[in-house]
Amino acid sequence: MHQYTIGGKSVSVFPGKTPGAPAIYLNTFAEEGQQVYAQLQKMSLPAFSLVAVSDLDWNRDMVPWDAPPAFKRGEPCIGGADTYLHLLTDAILPVAEKALPGPPCWRGLAGYSLAGLFAVYAMYKTDHFSRIASMSGSLWFPGFREYAVSHPIRHLPERLFFSLGDKESKTRNPVLQTVRERTEELLAYYQSLGICSVFQLNSGNHYNHAAERTAAGIAWLLKA
Repeated sequence: MHQYTIGGKSVSVFPGKTPGAPAIYLNTFAEEGQQVYAQLQKMSLPAFSLVAVSDLDWNRDMVPWDAPPAFKRGEPCIGGADTYLHLLTDAILPVAEKALPGPPCWRGLAGYSLAGLFAVYAMYKTDHFSRIASMSGSLWFPGFREYAVSHPIRHLPERLFFSLGDKESKTRNPVLQTVRERTEELLAYYQSLGICSVFQLNSGNHYNHAAERTAAGIAWLLKA
């Protein structure tokens, strides 16, 4: 593993051994990159590299525009996804890929919760990533469904993975209640565009088995 600090973000690179193997970029909490990588090592998968980025300002870096707090006593979202995406593609990516045995044949972008929202949003802004995984993605985010179906995708992904816990929409919070409905609406929309897309429903709430769910989404991207 190689570790860097770039633009105030912690970057952990787990290089594959095969030149040209795909590279998966994962926005995550501290230490979860290692946990996800450990889960992936238990699976029978093609060669790959993993780049995990942490020390994120979640309510800024992962959200496309300003929004009020989703929770009582929560913090508002200050849209900074475009700024962070530039850091990811222009600064983090080139440094990370110098640690790989060769340029990747394709890149994937993955994330959990707000990072799952960011992964989907990135399709509309960059062509760097050809496969996307959004685990328990915050697709309830105000205005995102409307944005997604009314704006052109910069690069249609080859594969698109969604997952949720089956209890995530069972909440009194009127905003979070919409997460499954919004996810299924967007799944249908992307499938209508011809994107190979799947939706996996897991047992539990938003906080159950995040590393395992993240690894499952990444594994699906890698298996074809």
